[in-house]
Amino acid sequence: MTEPDAQRGLTEADRVELTVDAVAPGGHCVARVDGQVVFVRHALPDERVIAEVTEVHRGFVRADAVTVLEPSPDRVEPPCPYAKPGACGGCDLQHVAPAAQLAWKTAVVREQLTRLGGLTDDELDQLGVQVEALPGGLLGWRSRVRYAVDGADRAGLLKHRSHEVVPIDRCRIAHPAIQQLPVLTPTGARWPAAEAVETVASTGGDVTVTEVRDGVLTPVSGPTEVREVAAGRDWTLPASAFWQVHPAAADTLSTAVLELLDPQPGEIAWDLYGGAGLFAAGLALRVGGTGRVTLVEAAAQGVAAARENLADLPRVEVVSARVETALARRRITGPVDVVVLDPPRSGAGAAVVRALVAARPRAVAYVACDPAAFARDVRTFADLGWRLAALRGFDLFPMTQHVEQVGLLLPPNAPDSGRAAEYRAADRLSGHER
Repeated sequence: MTEPDAQRGLTEADRVELTVDAVAPGGHCVARVDGQVVFVRHALPDERVIAEVTEVHRGFVRADAVTVLEPSPDRVEPPCPYAKPGACGGCDLQHVAPAAQLAWKTAVVREQLTRLGGLTDDELDQLGVQVEALPGGLLGWRSRVRYAVDGADRAGLLKHRSHEVVPIDRCRIAHPAIQQLPVLTPTGARWPAAEAVETVASTGGDVTVTEVRDGVLTPVSGPTEVREVAAGRDWTLPASAFWQVHPAAADTLSTAVLELLDPQPGEIAWDLYGGAGLFAAGLALRVGGTGRVTLVEAAAQGVAAARENLADLPRVEVVSARVETALARRRITGPVDVVVLDPPRSGAGAAVVRALVAARPRAVAYVACDPAAFARDVRTFADLGWRLAALRGFDLFPMTQHVEQVGLLLPPNAPDSGRAAEYRAADRLSGHER
């Protein structure tokens, strides 16, 4: 083991023995060596490990735990042989026991809401923040996998924070139908001139393979449009269009949004960043023939899919625009009663939050895939007098660091909806039972 000079600090490829501290965003844990912050992958809190430095930055370094000297009781053997230092970077938590993965993600959500969202521990306890597992287990769930192609024309997955391709025999978290496709090197497959290979196994039973060359998609096998089944409806969309990658995710999120918002007949609803219209469909059925739903989406594929799939719901209007533009240029205007906000990973941002507050809805359901962006937007809402009244977390991406959240935001002096109060009480009870 290398003993780095404390005065020069850690350098790349140094190995150092350290004790791991708390979990951190990004699939890391935090440690410190001679006052220097080290973000360690493949580790667990309280473990004693030998870590190899992989990156050096001003103020911190990144490292991989290459030898575990004192393992955590939550450590398990990764089911995938590629989930290790120097190999595939797709899964962050394969070495973590199932219950501990949920606790890990819950801790990250709490930490971000405290540090960036300004919430206190007491407020988080009142919310009963917990991350819930979805049905189906930790493996075989991912219904969309994009494989990179290396210089030898072999498909594989990327190393962590790298463009280097790791050839693999199969991806253990991929849907079984994707694992059986003749895409990877062990089947003899080669992809000359391709930069990537995209695979889909839809909830409607379609399986597709698409080759990507110079950004152009070329179908290889299967239909160019796939059928998804969610929220009591069939959906048809291009194989390359966005759809949730966990088979249970669409139903889970739609149910959570509708239960938290509790839309009423005759209300006016907005579905912002609405994609193919999953939430808009549920809203439309709840507000009925006297209500109205406006969906805003910027991606052309999403707009086309929404217009096709929601054609039987005449009270739904699909607006092709960026959300920021639609709000600023009054492409959509109030009054509005309820809003679904499902922004990209970067979050909605202050301008969108301010515009929503100005529209004066009675409630906003915020669907978030990044805890930090969500926490920043919660802070903006709070600065404008709003509050986070309920929060649910879902493990839509088992074995990885990623977590989905659905929050209910309410304006000043607004009472909790019945569902919000029920969720907080249920979460506190389940936490007590654990």
